[in-house]
Amino acid sequence: MRLSLLFVSIFTFTSCTSKASSDMGFFDRLFGNKQSSDQPLLVDTTVLSKTADMLDEELYWLIIDQSLRNSHNQDEQAAYLVKAIGQLTPKQMIGFRLRTDKLLYDTYTSDMWCAAYIMNQGCSDDSFEYFRNWVISRGKAVYYAAKANPDSLISEVDEEAEMYDFEDFWYVANDAFQQKTGKDLYDFIDNEHFKTKEGQYPEIQFTWEEDEPESMRKICPKLFAQCWEQ
Repeated sequence: MRLSLLFVSIFTFTSCTSKASSDMGFFDRLFGNKQSSDQPLLVDTTVLSKTADMLDEELYWLIIDQSLRNSHNQDEQAAYLVKAIGQLTPKQMIGFRLRTDKLLYDTYTSDMWCAAYIMNQGCSDDSFEYFRNWVISRGKAVYYAAKANPDSLISEVDEEAEMYDFEDFWYVANDAFQQKTGKDLYDFIDNEHFKTKEGQYPEIQFTWEEDEPESMRKICPKLFAQCWEQ
């Protein structure tokens, strides 16, 4: 009996150790361990296929978090993201972009647009996309707080910021994919099954008017008081 328990313990320890080593190797490769950062991820482009699968959300936010920790501006963050995403599999790279699109889809709301309009002193359709990319790039806590109440973005107001947007964030996965495969990521999105994206947004019923500042103040009072120029 004791011998059986010993074998079970050894097997369990070995399995856990192997998984831990595998995970550690993955994250070392992903986040730039010196021993593995120079080892390229081999990609067989002949087996690439279309997918509608998003990247695991916790891994997605972990990558964003690491990019914030290892950068001081948007150019550095975008460069870090391209490098980190490049350590994923091609399917995961596509999944990163799909996860981004889903997060954009979920914040395509009247209140979020109001926050963007106030913070940037105006906001077109394209600008609203880039604004929400910026919100995502600030990390999980900022994103979900803003999704629940866009006025929470008062925590991200920076007096030195000219605009609150991050267009390049939208393209980091495709840049990484092209570098690793030589192909365009968008050609491998299964658009038949992936619907939460630009072009499929629901129609917004606006609860504020751009020529009625008080209607914007009601939705985002803190941002209005801090950012709106009379």
